[in-house]
Amino acid sequence: MKIIDLYILKKYLITFFAMILLFVPIGIMVDVSEKVDKMIRNEAPQAEIFQYYIDFTFYFANLLFPIFLFLSIIWFTSKLANNTEIIAILSSGISFWRFLRPYLIGASLIAVFTFVMGMFIVPEASEGYNDFKIKYLKGGRDKDRETNKVFTQINDNDYIYVSSFTPSTKTGFNFALEHFNGTELEYKITASSIRWVEEDSLYRMAAYTKRFVGTDDDSLITKRRHDTIFPFKLDDLTPVSYVAETKNLFELNRFIEEQRKKGSPNINRYLIVKYKRWSLPISAFILTIIAVAVSSMKRRGGMGVNLALGIALAFVFIFFDKVFAIIASRSSFSPLLAVSLPNIIFSFIAVYMLKNAKR
Repeated sequence: MKIIDLYILKKYLITFFAMILLFVPIGIMVDVSEKVDKMIRNEAPQAEIFQYYIDFTFYFANLLFPIFLFLSIIWFTSKLANNTEIIAILSSGISFWRFLRPYLIGASLIAVFTFVMGMFIVPEASEGYNDFKIKYLKGGRDKDRETNKVFTQINDNDYIYVSSFTPSTKTGFNFALEHFNGTELEYKITASSIRWVEEDSLYRMAAYTKRFVGTDDDSLITKRRHDTIFPFKLDDLTPVSYVAETKNLFELNRFIEEQRKKGSPNINRYLIVKYKRWSLPISAFILTIIAVAVSSMKRRGGMGVNLALGIALAFVFIFFDKVFAIIASRSSFSPLLAVSLPNIIFSFIAVYMLKNAKR
């Protein structure tokens, strides 16, 4: 790399991380002002609060990555343009594509950084962040947990159903377990309720019935109460809404495969989380090109106009990202297409704006 490449790349990286270090403390202060009363009321320990805000830092930075990237590039590129440095660079015979090279190198470094963060660091932070919210800020309730008419396959032979599930007491109602041998039903267990007894590490069922299906007739076992052990956890029947966000690259792939076998109704939601982690590093290149195209020219109104336009585009990108994700999670719309559409749309915008900038 030449001196000009190192000069631009240095500004790219320093400004990006400075932008994160500038806005994350602001986000923390706003969050503290909103939630400090609940933390005090629910007696959240100081150590857990401290860990919560460490997790919050990674979660918040990953969530607003497009805005941070846009603002950082527009900020220093607009300063270059206002100081006529870009005009001097292009007037020396350097093409616009050559001028873009250090930006693309910077985007590559940010993409790698974002990939490692999104695949291995943010999942752990997301688990701590969401667990703290549910424990101390939401009173132990996760409103997005599916608790009615839960049906799932726990292995190749067993299927479970509960009409309703109460996470706080770990109790399911109108429980049924069907065990198949190949395609034939071998036995069926039913109970009016099933509860996980923590101190005894077993399940307690009320109005227990076990029906063995025979060739000529069935045999029946009934008990008022029956304690037993099953190879599943009641929490696994209805995973918390953020469960996919808490798993790293390898854990998430295994989890999605398990949920496919179980016939989970939330499979699209989990796939969206997976595809987003791959699409975010790609978006670093698209957003970089758009930001350079927006801010590489002198405008009447100076840097303020560039920043306003950049913020607007960043929010539109996040808006599309959220809207398509919601559509896919609640319909049969392809999760891969839903995650890819914002990048596809903004790729065309990047090409159009780049052509205008080159002129």
